[in-house]
Amino acid sequence: MTTDAWVNETLYPDWGQRFRIKRELARVQSAFQDIAIIESYTHGRVMLLDGVVQITEADEFVYQEMLTHVPLLAHGAAQRVLIIGAGDGGVLRRVLMHGTVERAVMVEIDGEVIRLAREFMPKIGGDAWGDPRAEVIVGDGIDYVARAADASFDAIIVDSTDPIGVGEVLFTDAFYAHAARVLSAGGLIVNQCGVPFMQADELHETSLRRARAFAHVGAYVAAVPTYVGGYMTLGFAAKQPGLDTLTVETVRARAQAAGVLGQTEYWTPEIHVGAFHLPPYIARHLPVTAAHK
Repeated sequence: MTTDAWVNETLYPDWGQRFRIKRELARVQSAFQDIAIIESYTHGRVMLLDGVVQITEADEFVYQEMLTHVPLLAHGAAQRVLIIGAGDGGVLRRVLMHGTVERAVMVEIDGEVIRLAREFMPKIGGDAWGDPRAEVIVGDGIDYVARAADASFDAIIVDSTDPIGVGEVLFTDAFYAHAARVLSAGGLIVNQCGVPFMQADELHETSLRRARAFAHVGAYVAAVPTYVGGYMTLGFAAKQPGLDTLTVETVRARAQAAGVLGQTEYWTPEIHVGAFHLPPYIARHLPVTAAHK
C-alpha cells in the first residue's frame, strides 16, 4: 500500500518523533505485541513494536555495534555468547564478526519479529542466520537463563524493549542473579537502560538491581539518532572490575585479533574507551553503591 501519511512514535506522551512514510510493508499483531514495518523517506525501513521505534536501516549500526563490540572486546576472549532478544539479527551478525566466538545462542520470544525482519529487513541480519556457530531459539529468554548450566557463557547481550510489557522481566533481581550464575568467572552482561534524559529512573533502578548480583556495575553511552532524547545508556555489569577501564591500545589490539578492526561505522577503539566517561547528568543516576561496588 502506497501512502503519504506519517507515523508518530508513542513512547512518550508529550514528546516524540514522526516519520513520513512511503508505504506500510507489514502490520502484525503477534501473541506479544503489535509489530509494524514501514518504508520511510529518510531512514529506510523502520520497525516499530507497540508504536515505539526499535530499529531503522539508516542508523541501526550505532546501537548494534556498541551493544556488541564493547562487551566482547571488554571481555577479550569471549567464546560463548548468549543474546536475548535482538530478533532483527543485527546483534547476532556482529557477534559472529568476532573470530574468537565459537558459539552464539540467540533467544527471541517473538518469532514474528524474526520472520518479519528476515523478510523485510534482510540486510540487518545478513548471513548470520545460516552461520554454523549460531543457534536461534524462539522462546523465553528468562526461562532459558534460569535453566542454563553454571558458567556456560562468557558474555550475555540483552537487546530488549523498555521494562514494560514483554520486556519487563528482563530487568528483575531474579534475572540478574541467574545471569551471574551462568556467566564464567570473567563474564559480563550488557543491556539497554534507556535514554537517561527521559528515562533516568531506568538507569538508576536497573543499576541497583545489577549491583546485587555483580561485583562491578557501570554504564556507557551511544548516540543513536532515532532514540529520542540524546544519549542511549547501555548497562554494563561484570563479575570482576577493570573491564571498563581498558586503554585504547588494548582495545585496538583485541579488535585486531578478533577481526573487527576497520569493519565498523560507529565503534572505534577511541569511542569504546570514551563511551564509559559519562556526562555528569547521566553519571549522577548511577548509584554510588553500584558504580563503586
